[in-house]
Amino acid sequence: MSERQPRLTRNDFRVFRAIPTRWHDNDVFGHVNNVVYYGWFDTAVNAWLIENGFLDPAASGIVGLVVETGCTYFESVAFPEVVEAGIAVERLGNSSVTYRIGIFRQGGGQAAAQGRFTHVYVQRAGQKPVPIPAPLRAALSAIRS
Repeated sequence: MSERQPRLTRNDFRVFRAIPTRWHDNDVFGHVNNVVYYGWFDTAVNAWLIENGFLDPAASGIVGLVVETGCTYFESVAFPEVVEAGIAVERLGNSSVTYRIGIFRQGGGQAAAQGRFTHVYVQRAGQKPVPIPAPLRAALSAIRS
């Protein structure tokens, strides 16, 4: 078993997005089910990409595919809370980027959960890795931690 990562704080992230929990996010134990956190990770990163003009889900010729992901949980959250997802770039390669994501209770200082995932950029048509386009690379560099 790997060593548990230190709990991150808001200072470890560059961009934040509020995400409301939904009634059906809760599981039978009365808290948000672990699989929902991965949806929040995708929402935070892909919304940032879309809002900054780097992703058109229907038409972009180059897209990022998730090839690795993980999450560590520290506290439970539950509906009807609003969480805040923080993102930062942890590692920037030639064709890949690893994001650090923190899920915070609204206004909370420490992550209730934290994770990471890696996008590999590929041509949509052939699914072959390509270098990250220069404008996206510059934007990713700006949110690097």
